[in-house]
Amino acid sequence: MSLILGIDTSCDDTTAAVVENGTKVLSNIVSNQTEVHKKYGGIVPELASRRHIEMIWPVVDEALKAANIKLEDLSGVAACHGPGLIGSLLVGCSFAKALCYSKGIPLVAVNHLEGHIFSCFLSERGPVGETEFPPRTPSFPFLALIVSGGHTCLYRVDDFGKYRELGRTRDDAAGEAYDKVSKLLGLGYPGGPIIEKIAQDGNPKAIDFPRAYLPESFDFSFSGLKTAVLNFVKEQRAESREQRVNDIAASFQASIIDVLVRKTEWAIKKEGIKRVVLTGGVAANRELRRRMKEMGDEREVEIFTPSASFCTDNAAMIASAGYYHLEAGDTVGLDLNPKAYMPL
Repeated sequence: MSLILGIDTSCDDTTAAVVENGTKVLSNIVSNQTEVHKKYGGIVPELASRRHIEMIWPVVDEALKAANIKLEDLSGVAACHGPGLIGSLLVGCSFAKALCYSKGIPLVAVNHLEGHIFSCFLSERGPVGETEFPPRTPSFPFLALIVSGGHTCLYRVDDFGKYRELGRTRDDAAGEAYDKVSKLLGLGYPGGPIIEKIAQDGNPKAIDFPRAYLPESFDFSFSGLKTAVLNFVKEQRAESREQRVNDIAASFQASIIDVLVRKTEWAIKKEGIKRVVLTGGVAANRELRRRMKEMGDEREVEIFTPSASFCTDNAAMIASAGYYHLEAGDTVGLDLNPKAYMPL
């Protein structure tokens, strides 16, 4: 039996988890900073790193207690060392190194994007909140669409450690676009859950926002969509028209989802792979899940989505990927340094 303590402080959530044999989650603790950053309409890096310093030990301690284990029981510690906010990453990596040094525990380094890919090994596809063990997992090779606040990218995954990037965002990530449009409409932060909720009462065909399909590649672009929403809102205000916030939200969301689903569909056809993992914070969006499953059913493609708690940033996914690194003997020294930019 292999017990891995995962630590992820890549952005604004302080997270720690204990995972058994790469799949069974014994604990998954998340200290959320939404209230800290809410009044600013987005994440303030300095505040995020200071909060991580306050919460890292209590969160790790709670994760160990919830798993009913001691530090001496651990087979290894997996730390997310990038990509992310450098100040935030430093807190998690430094704590993990100190822990490993003091107890003589092997240390493994995990790319945050790799963690998202392996989150699908932690839960079964199904309604939000549903988890089962053993999980229903994809066999290799499969495609992985990672959609979050900081990343929107598409990978071909042939095996553990064998990843090929097919496409990535050229500007704003999908989750970032959600946050910016939410702020523009005065809806608050974080934007994803808010826009998803009010979009349910809107007409997704009310406004013909652009879709940047970029047919020459699998890359994504959402900056133009954000600008289109801004121009539409300005026009409405200039003409003193009533702002149809629900319709704006629904039409904006439809534009993003159309692009994500279409690009994935193209990749399925080109790569000839019938398995897709949808993960990342935006993958918790119910409409995106529904549309992706609908496309999968039409094309006879299996769609794997982690439960919502494993879509957003969490340490269980870091521990899962860390397990495979440890099995491969891929440990790192105490000179490990985090990196803000780190391609997979």
